[in-house]
Amino acid sequence: MRLDKFLVEMNIGSRSQVKQYIKKGMVSVNGTNAASSDMKINEDTDTIKYNGKQLCYSKYRYFLLNKPAGCVSATKDNVHQTVIDLLNGENTKDLFPVGRLDLDTEGLLIITNDGRLAHHLLSPAHHIAKTYYADIDGYVDDQTISLFKQGIDIGDDTPTLPASLKIIEADRSTGSSRIELTITEGRFHQVKRMFQAVNMSVTFLKRISMGNLHIADDLPTGSYRELTPEEVSALSHTI
Repeated sequence: MRLDKFLVEMNIGSRSQVKQYIKKGMVSVNGTNAASSDMKINEDTDTIKYNGKQLCYSKYRYFLLNKPAGCVSATKDNVHQTVIDLLNGENTKDLFPVGRLDLDTEGLLIITNDGRLAHHLLSPAHHIAKTYYADIDGYVDDQTISLFKQGIDIGDDTPTLPASLKIIEADRSTGSSRIELTITEGRFHQVKRMFQAVNMSVTFLKRISMGNLHIADDLPTGSYRELTPEEVSALSHTI
């Protein structure tokens, strides 16, 4: 790979900017100041430093975003802010969200440029567990739990797969509930449609986990972090 291309991909600057950095002696390769911007480097084995800080190259990038409501799960949108827009200061080239959360839904969303992992996580054959917290307009009881465990007819060709519904709080007098729901599919508006099928509605929805990943309390809405190598490995082997 050309050195200037490597530096651009590492988000050091634009092509013209990194050329100036190289001319100023701010970039070294294997302990020696880089001679030119077009010199060839091995991004996997060479030691490249910018301002004395070593740059570690990774072909694939993985981020966990705590998506806010009002932000669209897309790479571009003419009306709304996108989830990619929230990755301030990152090199967002080729990044895309893995699946989607509705515009008004919050919570865990993986963003990557690894198409193979995305396919693995979204494939219906792998049944990746996804857990949601929801506020419900309706009284959720043991009968509701039983219905969800059997699978719900939401108007598709087949009922949903069995889902695990947990009641956090349910108030019969107000007809409102707080729940957690774990599903292993990703049908269009699935959580909302499941509750609509039992004459209830979702008033707030947040995805709190996917596979081995969980939204931590110290990751505010609208914030993100990189996945650790251990997390990526665990996701890749989740079935």
